[in-house]
Amino acid sequence: MTSELISKFIENEQMPNKPVKIEFKKRNAVTGMFVKVNDYDELKSKNFWRIVSETNMEQWHKSRDINLVRIFNGTEFTKLSVIKKK
Repeated sequence: MTSELISKFIENEQMPNKPVKIEFKKRNAVTGMFVKVNDYDELKSKNFWRIVSETNMEQWHKSRDINLVRIFNGTEFTKLSVIKKK
């Protein structure tokens, strides 16, 4: 996906505090949350995205520890969808 499509999705869905299912071309899907920190605009321009996985979300909300976040290449994304809470 292009950075424009990804940023449009994030902005239209009132992210970053909602979990998202991210599907990839060559790997298993990841459930996580897009994270905006200091270098968000720089990474966005290169189509890289910081995502905290579902398993680390609670800890992320408490500590904002950048080590809980991973960077993914947006060109590998095939589909983004919002996870609805039960």
